Amino acid sequence: MLHFPTRSEQVAEHLRSELLKGRWRDFMPGVLRLERELGVNRETVDTALRQLEKEGLLVGQGAGKRRRVQVSAEQLEPRPLLLRCLPYDKSSREMPFMSALSQQLEETGFRFHFARESLWDLKMRPDRVAALVKRTSADAWIVAAGSREVLSWFAEQSVPALALFGRFSDLPIAAACPRKVPAIQEAVRRLVSLGHRRIVMLVQEERRKPRPALGEQAFLDELQAQGIEIGSYNLPDWGSGSEDFHRGLDTLFRYTPPTALIIMEPRLFAAARDHLAQRGIIAPRDVSLVCDDWDPTFAWQEPPVTHIRWDYLPVIRRVTRWAENIAHGKQDLRQTLIKSKFVEGGTIGPVPKGR
Repeated sequence: MLHFPTRSEQVAEHLRSELLKGRWRDFMPGVLRLERELGVNRETVDTALRQLEKEGLLVGQGAGKRRRVQVSAEQLEPRPLLLRCLPYDKSSREMPFMSALSQQLEETGFRFHFARESLWDLKMRPDRVAALVKRTSADAWIVAAGSREVLSWFAEQSVPALALFGRFSDLPIAAACPRKVPAIQEAVRRLVSLGHRRIVMLVQEERRKPRPALGEQAFLDELQAQGIEIGSYNLPDWGSGSEDFHRGLDTLFRYTPPTALIIMEPRLFAAARDHLAQRGIIAPRDVSLVCDDWDPTFAWQEPPVTHIRWDYLPVIRRVTRWAENIAHGKQDLRQTLIKSKFVEGGTIGPVPKGR
């Protein structure tokens, strides 16, 4: 004869599952709280809790007191690995790549959460990162676009960490990142072939200091290889915030305007393109623009944005494989670089006459 579980039996099954997963370790929440959380009446919750008492999972403490949890370590189910992501800034949580990564990790069976603060909030300071890690529960960390100092700190800790982009070269830390150097070199050569000599790269501070990162150094080296004298003009120190960026653009175009800009990440690219357009400087008529990354919105822009493109699926697979290794107690410090390519669009052209 078929048995259809009652509402209280269903609630008891749910609470039993949560107890065995270790959700509550010392005391159960009060009846009123469970009533609100589960959307059932008090009598149903009481009946379910009494059933769990009979099973020995809970111990009553008397009227008006919360029940004590009595689940042994042997009864607890293995908890899935808790992966905590430290994002570059809070807005980067909404990037399509991050959404796809989160979905893949959770479908694989991991718990994935973002830290409450970002590297931007913490000013990229290792001491502030250390304080955040100390007060945040995590089995392993994914650090997005970390500075050299931040990733060096993570590499020295016992908690496993993976550098998702950032300045990880030569550090003993797992990493996954597109390999942009050849594409950047190709972008420079293409701009030079169009007659450009005043080529500037705009990147965030952690990519410039204390010395240029691999991609930025490749940019400078390629300029030099093309017979262009390099200096601070080509990789300017404009600061780090939004106001600094717009002020830096105005300064850059005031005296010796560049004929071409290579700009880090789509957000900075969009900000620069809009800033220049408001001042009557249009690409590619007055200046050539290249973004060193790709964004889905590029498909809707006219003219199409010249950019560097890479497939994020291999990066997601690499992060997932790293998490699986960590879950099985294996050390994994492999650094994976994904091929990228230079995609020419309509935002570059010959140097304007008179420039």
